[in-house]
Amino acid sequence: MSSLTSTANESKRATRIGSHSSNRIKLVRTSGEGSRFGLLLGGLAALAALSGIAVAVAELNALFVGVSLLACIFIFIDFRIGIVLLIVLMPISASSLFPHSIAGVVGLNPLNLLLFGTLGSYLLRGSSARSLARLAPWPLLWLYVLPMVMAALLGYRHVGEIPSYFYTLNELDFTDASGYFRDMLVKPLFMVLFALLIGAAISRSMTLKMVLLPMIVSVWVMCLLSIVFVYLSGVSLGELASSSARNFFAPLGMHANDLGRLYAIAYALMLFTLSGTSDYRLRSVLILSMVAVVAALVLTFSRGAFFGFIVVNALFLLSRRKVKILLLGIAFVVALIFLLPGAVYERVGAGWGGGLNAISAGRVDEIWMPLLPELWRSPVYGNGLGSILWSDAMRSGSILQVTHPHNAYLQAALDTGVLGLILLCAYFIHVWKAFRRLSKDVLVSPAERGFYEGAAAGLVSFILSGFVGSSLMPVPEQSFLWLAIGMMYGQRATIREN
Repeated sequence: MSSLTSTANESKRATRIGSHSSNRIKLVRTSGEGSRFGLLLGGLAALAALSGIAVAVAELNALFVGVSLLACIFIFIDFRIGIVLLIVLMPISASSLFPHSIAGVVGLNPLNLLLFGTLGSYLLRGSSARSLARLAPWPLLWLYVLPMVMAALLGYRHVGEIPSYFYTLNELDFTDASGYFRDMLVKPLFMVLFALLIGAAISRSMTLKMVLLPMIVSVWVMCLLSIVFVYLSGVSLGELASSSARNFFAPLGMHANDLGRLYAIAYALMLFTLSGTSDYRLRSVLILSMVAVVAALVLTFSRGAFFGFIVVNALFLLSRRKVKILLLGIAFVVALIFLLPGAVYERVGAGWGGGLNAISAGRVDEIWMPLLPELWRSPVYGNGLGSILWSDAMRSGSILQVTHPHNAYLQAALDTGVLGLILLCAYFIHVWKAFRRLSKDVLVSPAERGFYEGAAAGLVSFILSGFVGSSLMPVPEQSFLWLAIGMMYGQRATIREN
């Protein structure tokens, strides 16, 4: 009996000692956290003071640097803060309103600072480059990145063959091989890095709502950018729908077709997510955002965007074979038919009756046909990224002075060859299948399943509209698509770990 009493006393004593030790550890941690918090506040105060002095001396350049560095401080506390900022800024960064350089240094801009600050925070907080690479399966590297790298190695030798008028018109920001690699390879691959970082955040418990909210903010900014620009310009819808107004949005830094494709993908993500969520507040926000997207998409008067919009809605109706959904869809279509201005129908019917070249807005005779002989110069592995710039057709003046072929598949065949075209298409097939699998996975929430189903529909619309523009390689209008790809990689990693 005495031994039992002794054992019980020893156990209580050990518990008290453990409790005191735990309290001491908590106090030390609290003290450490307090000191770090104090240092953080001091650092912020010092940065604010230095930024104020710098703004007084160097004006906006210093302001951009100061704000970016300030954001990076918070990013180092939690790299997911950087993800939120990147989701908001990635689509906006393509516009001319966003600073593309600081102090005249090309490539030094707030987006790149945030991107590498987020990457640095992720790596410093106990993660590794290997853990980031594990999020992306081999198809991303071998089917997507490798063809681009090989094409860049082929293309840099031709920089000196680019006609001078591209520089006169400020169409290009590079004049040598290093600038070529920066703009043609490294900058597009930042979109891939953006997706991988989103995947890392999703695998670290970042939820769909934490991604959707900044995405919706970005969508609203991009929509208001177009709507307000059209309103302030005072241009009529008839003028905006004319073929001569295709470069109307050029002062914003984006083409109408690019904006239209961006809106179509955003609409797909929100439409299918709306059908999967039961959160009435989120549903209300999504509905309002979709109205803004449709309004902005109509103002682009992009026939490719109209086609993508129709594809998304058709896929939605086909995937929900319920009488209620079909009736609502029919009501929506009828309302659009009566509410859309006549200028939309004029734009859709432009060129009909005038042959394929007229329907394609001159693409067939003035771009595609002159470029066909270029395919035979190097049919297997291509002529290098951006090969249209030094093509025989461009140097002889038998083609429009454009920097891309206005056909994603022709561009891929020219730049990466038939082999590269096959690999790039295979990658997007892999992505579409992954979206579809997640959209049916019972381990994924209904809202997330809707999001991935929307991503699959948005990808289909993008792939089909690629026959008249855009690129299979990363471009700004793919921002929301790569956001979804990043989420897909993160979700897959989370499912594998569980």
